Amino acid sequence: MTSHFNLSSLFEKYLRHKNVDPLLKRFSKTGTISLSGLNESAFSFFLFALFKKSKSDIFVVANDREEAAYLHNEAQSVLGDENCCLLVSDFKRAAIYGQHDPESALIRGESIRIIVDTKREPLFIVTYPESLIETSVSRDDIVSNTISLHKGENLSPDFLTDLLLTYNFTYVDFVYEPGQFAVRGGIVDIFSFSNISPYRIDFMGDTVDSIRVFDIETQTSEYQTDSMSIIPNLGINKNEGNRVPISHILRENTVIVYDDYRFTESKLKFLWETSIEKENELEIDIKNIVTNADELLKNLEHFPIIHNIRNIDSDTPFTFQVEPQPNFSKNFELLQQTITEYNKLNYEVLIVSEQQKQIDRINAILNQIDNTLSFHTTLGTVHKGFIDHDLKICVFTDHQIFDRYHKYRVKLGFTRKDALTLDDITSLHPGDYVVHIDHGVGYFGGLEKIEVNGKIQEVIKLVYRDNDTLYVNIHALHKISKYKGKDAIPPKIHKLGSALWQNTKSNAKSKIKDIARELISLYAERLQQPGYSFSADSYLNQQLEASFIYEDTPDQELATKAVKADMESSSPMDRLVCGDVGFGKTEVAIRAAFKAACDNKQTAVLVPTTILAFQHMKTFTERLKDFPVRIEYVSRMRSTKEVKAVLHDLKNGLVDIIIGTHRLVSNDVQFKDLGLLIIDEEQKFGVKTKEKLRAMKVNVDTLTLTATPIPRTLQFSLMGARDLSIIKTPPPNRLPITTEVHTFDTNIIMEAIDYEINRGGQVFFVHNRIQNIVEIERIVKEICPKARVVHAHGQMEGRQLEKIMLEFIDEKYDVLIATTIIESGLDIPNANTMIINDAHNFGLSDLHQLRGRVGRSNRKAFCYLLTPPLQLLPAESRRRLQAIESFSELGSGLNIALQDLDIRGAGNLLGGEQSGFISQLGYETYQTVLQEAVLELKEQEFKNLLGNRPNNEQVSTIETTKDCQIDTDLEVLFPDSYISNIAERIKLYKQLDNITTDEELQQFSTMLIDRFGKIPKETEELINVVKLRRKAVTLGFEKIVIKQQKMICYFISDQESDFFDSKIFQNMLLVLQREPNLARLQEHGGKLRLVVEKIKSVSAANKLLEMFLIN
Repeated sequence: MTSHFNLSSLFEKYLRHKNVDPLLKRFSKTGTISLSGLNESAFSFFLFALFKKSKSDIFVVANDREEAAYLHNEAQSVLGDENCCLLVSDFKRAAIYGQHDPESALIRGESIRIIVDTKREPLFIVTYPESLIETSVSRDDIVSNTISLHKGENLSPDFLTDLLLTYNFTYVDFVYEPGQFAVRGGIVDIFSFSNISPYRIDFMGDTVDSIRVFDIETQTSEYQTDSMSIIPNLGINKNEGNRVPISHILRENTVIVYDDYRFTESKLKFLWETSIEKENELEIDIKNIVTNADELLKNLEHFPIIHNIRNIDSDTPFTFQVEPQPNFSKNFELLQQTITEYNKLNYEVLIVSEQQKQIDRINAILNQIDNTLSFHTTLGTVHKGFIDHDLKICVFTDHQIFDRYHKYRVKLGFTRKDALTLDDITSLHPGDYVVHIDHGVGYFGGLEKIEVNGKIQEVIKLVYRDNDTLYVNIHALHKISKYKGKDAIPPKIHKLGSALWQNTKSNAKSKIKDIARELISLYAERLQQPGYSFSADSYLNQQLEASFIYEDTPDQELATKAVKADMESSSPMDRLVCGDVGFGKTEVAIRAAFKAACDNKQTAVLVPTTILAFQHMKTFTERLKDFPVRIEYVSRMRSTKEVKAVLHDLKNGLVDIIIGTHRLVSNDVQFKDLGLLIIDEEQKFGVKTKEKLRAMKVNVDTLTLTATPIPRTLQFSLMGARDLSIIKTPPPNRLPITTEVHTFDTNIIMEAIDYEINRGGQVFFVHNRIQNIVEIERIVKEICPKARVVHAHGQMEGRQLEKIMLEFIDEKYDVLIATTIIESGLDIPNANTMIINDAHNFGLSDLHQLRGRVGRSNRKAFCYLLTPPLQLLPAESRRRLQAIESFSELGSGLNIALQDLDIRGAGNLLGGEQSGFISQLGYETYQTVLQEAVLELKEQEFKNLLGNRPNNEQVSTIETTKDCQIDTDLEVLFPDSYISNIAERIKLYKQLDNITTDEELQQFSTMLIDRFGKIPKETEELINVVKLRRKAVTLGFEKIVIKQQKMICYFISDQESDFFDSKIFQNMLLVLQREPNLARLQEHGGKLRLVVEKIKSVSAANKLLEMFLIN
């Protein structure tokens, strides 16, 4: 049930707690106060009550960054964001490891600015040892270097820019990191060191008209504010200024709270001693950055101190009766019994979740079990549930009930610009290889201005072989793309006017057509074949789905429904389920196999490796253990006798699900009644296996799983040739994997392994050189003597490899040192730390897939990439490592970083020789050609087959033109005075050229005003060109020329086109009959054109074409 009892009510109870007022009286003097028995999040709520009543700053030292983040999130939920502050370290981990992190430094800078503000309200501050030990700029230095700006204030923009230069801010075209500023007309962008977002100041003359916070990725404003502060760089990299311990910047009435004093003390001493030892190897002045631990602890003794002792100690003056939330482990009967028990004792029971969906789910489950229960549910953040016997309250958290990881939120600073972004991949710079769809591969020569009939125009310069130059209209930018081939091999530059390019394109198109034709023919053949129609779901299927520990993601739900619908239809299924590693493809397969078993049909699951066969065996068996289904597997790891017995039972129908490698397609494998074939990562099988599969697939339902992403254009163009389900949403509460790049350091390895083992987990250590894998094993055993370490690689004898893997899965080893044999499909939820040695030698897709082996349960996962010093690596390797480090969110890498996977995906789906065409044409042109090829097939050869398919995009029967070329002598451009940066102009021309809807066009105009100010007339006309081109395509014009105040519109050149019988063309004729002075039709050289006089602007041309459109 739900009611008014919520986190505010809980907070009110703690404000009235018997220990609050007596404790407040002790705050007036320094000294240490001990609390005992205050466990879990009851500790947080008690501190919030002290904070609210004391009107003092509360400064809490948690044990680590994670615990600090959880406490900070709880404080935000109860006290409000404006009253809380998280003080983080300037470094990725700690000063002793180097690796200064600009994003964390910015968050720390903002926190310190808030702490030293003398006019602020009291603050609830949370930190941890690695942050506490770092020094800060003194209060006086911060105050004397801060400039405040307010809306409506009189200030000259010139004075402001001079001031920023004296503060060592850098002048740039566009601001994207702290310490930069940009000026565009009356707009000044500033990224101060005291805020995590940059500001945009809009001046009206010498008055500050508005102050806006903007996003560095999109460069567009997010919201307005009335004031801002500018602080120069006073961070750890600057030795100017007086650096002091954190204790020196705290207010006098601050109360220090240690979550675990002994732990904090030993950690601070370890950090100080290690930093002294490492002083010479770290390239920073460590004593200027880190405080002496003893001095720091002594300084903090000048404030009142609270020590929290978790166990109840009757000798402490303040004792609490709090115990942790019971371990329910998804057992709702146990939860119901616990609630009933506490209802009898008159305890209030509150269940807290951050998601309404989960609250609804808990209410439904508990009310179904026992609708007389008395409990409350509320939205909010509580990290660890508890039972407080003093207050007679039970607070249970949904993530602990469901045994899920609880995700914490840390405010993000600016996005790393040195990591790979989509803009980086597609942006054009002079000298880049580019592809023009009509002329082939050349060099990009930049933007140039030319004069046409006395008017200035901007054009794109392309340089081809023998320095031939081609000028391309900015309205044809969609025909140009940056060349992206395979493996960074430089392309062949074409000769302008030669037939080579057109031949390459038509050759590729005909080859694609052959492959696509085969795919579509196979599909057609399957449609003709009578397949088995499976029964609708029974209660058994529902029972299986209800026992899944995760909620289905929307994509997973759609994929499951699609598979079931395919299985229930009379045609054989051929569905490809594609999703990132760990996104739940196996669960879809298990449900399909179980559905087949319910109809007494057998399922064959084909996997590429023996280890994966065993893994699937374990997963399928675990999921189906409560159901009458027999599951077996065959691979080289089993004895001949065992395999023979399994095959005998398979033939006689005693085995429901058989899992195996290519051994399953051998001639001696016979089924009694095969109903479903599941293929995992089909592209990893050899040609012979694929041919045998093709023969098997014709009348058997087939489900193929792949983690290799299928490019979007391929998804669309193959609709109708292959049924696709894409799972792109990660499971809820699946955490981003904390990914860090380090040089090979035994301290890092030791810390990572010790941390994982201490929390009962296991570690993967990837070392891809068999020659010295034993040496690495020796090093790990030396630095972690308690760890049980084993190594494995693909050259081992099958049974030995299986034994090691089995023992690792059964937790007989803590650390598995292995080659990349663990890359595909290995699922060990207890292994949540991955260390990859020589990570610079791996491709992005390999790193992504390896990392996907961890973080598959409800625990936080870590991935450490060990490399030589970054400065010694080639730029390409550095970018790759930065990309994988930045894209730690699951599924985040697919669109941007994993373009090599896209290329691989195209090759896998359409055959290996396609890789050759990708190299010749470039990736984007290849996709365009591919779309054209499949569309032509659908429109011509397979029109009848595909026209009636449900969910298939309908092919238009009227052929209008696909594009319209616009040529004009009017001034349509971004003037230099409006956008001075050439790269930005190109980017915006390209963006504008690819806009397809009115809504996008409106957003584009709003963005221009926000970033550059009022839109000039020439740019208004440029935007109108996009509108004109869209109208022209609808009206069947291939080309429009507007010159010397005359507009000529050229119709489709094919006189036999269906277009001339269409309603659109007939309507144009009617309009011309009604208004003969509007325009005239002319036939010129066998082609029809429309001629209009007195067209002085693009907007006038737009108005005229509007009259011909059917409303």
